Amino acid sequence: MASNDRNAITLIETDEVKHPTATYVYTESQKQSRNGAQTGRIDHIPPTASPSSWPRANLMSILGDVFLPAGYPHSVTDDYLPYQIFVSPSSPRNCACNNNPGLLPSLQQLHCRTPSFQSRPARSPSCLISPVSQPSILKATGVGVGNPTATPTAALLLHTLQDTTSRLATILFAYRIGTALEPECKRYRFAADVFNDLGMVLNCLSPMVPAGVVRVGVLSAAGVLTALCGVAGGSSKATLSAHFVRGGRGSLGDVNAKDSSQETVISLIGMLTGSLIITHITTPLTTWLFLLTLLTLHLSLNYLAVCSVQMTTLNRQRANILFSTLLGSDPALLFLTLGGEMGPPLQSQTDIHEEKKKWRVLTPAQVASKELIFERDGVIKWYSSHSSASNQIITLGHANIGISVQRFFSTVEPNLLPDLTSIFTNEAYILYLTSITTIGTTTKVKWTANTLLKQSSTPHSQLKAWMHGLLAARVLSSSFPVVDKDSGENGVLRVLDQTLTFLNHGRRFGEYMSAMEECGWELDVASLETRPGRRVSVA
Repeated sequence: MASNDRNAITLIETDEVKHPTATYVYTESQKQSRNGAQTGRIDHIPPTASPSSWPRANLMSILGDVFLPAGYPHSVTDDYLPYQIFVSPSSPRNCACNNNPGLLPSLQQLHCRTPSFQSRPARSPSCLISPVSQPSILKATGVGVGNPTATPTAALLLHTLQDTTSRLATILFAYRIGTALEPECKRYRFAADVFNDLGMVLNCLSPMVPAGVVRVGVLSAAGVLTALCGVAGGSSKATLSAHFVRGGRGSLGDVNAKDSSQETVISLIGMLTGSLIITHITTPLTTWLFLLTLLTLHLSLNYLAVCSVQMTTLNRQRANILFSTLLGSDPALLFLTLGGEMGPPLQSQTDIHEEKKKWRVLTPAQVASKELIFERDGVIKWYSSHSSASNQIITLGHANIGISVQRFFSTVEPNLLPDLTSIFTNEAYILYLTSITTIGTTTKVKWTANTLLKQSSTPHSQLKAWMHGLLAARVLSSSFPVVDKDSGENGVLRVLDQTLTFLNHGRRFGEYMSAMEECGWELDVASLETRPGRRVSVA
């Protein structure tokens, strides 16, 4: 709740585990600006810590962010850490010749003469490609194929370098995009195949580059790409498997087991077929033609596979498609310019039923048909709901949700905080939009919607914040073709207040949610944050 005293407003920011990270205090100035507006200042108070303890605490926080799930320990069960402690030393490490316990890496490296590669999607085209690329790998690495001067020591050093770079890439990639793997599982599932195939191409190119540092760099890059494939493919596959299981009627373990059986059979068929075909590939030209053909087939099939998935949770792109179509079909939305009016409140069940008949709520299948596999993270777009302009898509700008207070106020004037806390007193978020003007052949204004999430934030309130930002950006883009600083701030506040009133008018947002749930959408899962988020409390 916002304080009634507008002279002092305190924002306490917390991280995923609800530990205070910073405190911001707004103080209203006794002086006014030249145009008569009230001014103020925001003071940043860092968390208290003794000089001897803060470096250690900071180091532990960084290590926790890198190696533990976001929100640990509140985001996982109590048995997560004991399981990880005991399973890590005995977890398998993939090697091209066999799988040995992780406690025996040195013996495994000495015995195995080929580079290790992490698991990748084992589907038929990929397994056919492997026999084609393996000769090039063996020749380029100098493990004895076509190189009489090769020694086990050189092979071991090369293997160690590749393995080190791959594992470091795994850690950094998981830290950077770990939170985004679940909401963007379709993107990263296909990206895993792209990484895998690019790694194969680099392996085949390696014999053509000069021996030494350049060749080692190419092979290490191939190992990094294969490692990224393992992270993106494994995590996104887990999310897709959970999606495929119908609640109460399916078993996640059974789905994973049967999927493993399918991959085993297809992998076996692919390797046997590839072994037969490889005997007829004798020239570099036929090798590359066969390789590129299989890569094209592999990526095409996997692209069709992820496009066919109909996710029922709302990430940023699906929220844009669903929300803009629904809002655009609501006849009560008459104020795409500031002079419009709202429709009558929904008071009776008859009113609600008649109103819903006019709404166009897309099903997961309809949204999947409009969804892009690779979309810019955080972009906000308005999809026209009119049949005559079914392909009309308007890019409104960009949105950030769950950001830190420091980032929020890097684009918001401190004197706007009292008005914002007043507008969003009864909401679980604080939203503000800033304009970015691009000058070219035509002057265009794009909007950035920045959202602070309060401690009381829920998946439903996050969806409301995203819908509010999308609607406000649409109204602003129609109302302000060009925005100057002074009128822009007042105009944004008016639009924020008006659009929030519209969403709350007659329980409209709640009815939107009910209509979406009737179409099969799961709205109790938060999938809008692709980075570890922050929460604030207002006092």
